[in-house]
Amino acid sequence: QTYLNFIGFCQQEDGTFFNYVDEQKQFTPQNQETNLEDSNGRAIWALGFLIAQKEMMPTHMIDQAEEMLHRALPNLLGVYSTRSMAFIIKGLHYAYENRESRELLYHIRTFADRLVAMFEFESNPTWTWFESYLSYANSIIPEALLMAYLSTDEPIYREIAKKTFQFLLEKTFIHNRIRVISNQYWLVNGQNYTSKNLFDIVKGGEQAIDVSYTIMALETFY
Repeated sequence: QTYLNFIGFCQQEDGTFFNYVDEQKQFTPQNQETNLEDSNGRAIWALGFLIAQKEMMPTHMIDQAEEMLHRALPNLLGVYSTRSMAFIIKGLHYAYENRESRELLYHIRTFADRLVAMFEFESNPTWTWFESYLSYANSIIPEALLMAYLSTDEPIYREIAKKTFQFLLEKTFIHNRIRVISNQYWLVNGQNYTSKNLFDIVKGGEQAIDVSYTIMALETFY
C-alpha cells in the first residue's frame, strides 16, 4: 500500500508520472530535464501486475490501481521509446488478464505493432533485433511481444518474440554462463565482437537488473 500510494503521489493531472522526489516530498527539477518514458512504462507495469493479483490483494488496492491505470491511458500512445513500450505492454497484458477491455487490447496491439515495425526495419539475416544495437533491459522487448501474443493471439508477435529472444540469448549466454550487455559498451550491429573479446573489453558494468529481466523472460517463454 505504501508504494502504491507513492505511485499515486507521482501521478500528475494528465495521468503521466513524475519520477524524482526529494526527502521533503517535493518533485525535483530532474523531472523536467530527464526523459521519463521508462519510469512511466515501469509504473504501468507495476500497476498492471498488481491488478492481476486480485485473488490475494485487497479490493480497494485493485480499484486504486485500476483508476490510476485508466487515468494514464490517454497519454500512453505518445510513448515511442522501445523499452518503455515494452514495459507498458507488460502492464497492460496483466491488467487485461484481470478484466478484458477493448481499450486495453487496442493499446497492446498498437505498441506491439510498433515493435514489429521496428524489427522489420532493423533486422537482417545476421541481426534479428529491434534496434541497431543491444543495450539495457533487452529481454523485456521480446517478452513483451510474447505477452502481446498471449493477449491477442496474433501469430506474428509470437514469431518475432521467439526469433529475437533466441538472438539475444546467443549473445548473452557464453559457455553456459550469462553475461549481459554492459552499460559501458553497447553491442552494435556490424562490430565484429567475439564472445571472448567482447567481455575482455567490458570490465564490469553489467547490471543486475538485466539478469533479473532475463530470468523473467525465460519464465514467460517457458
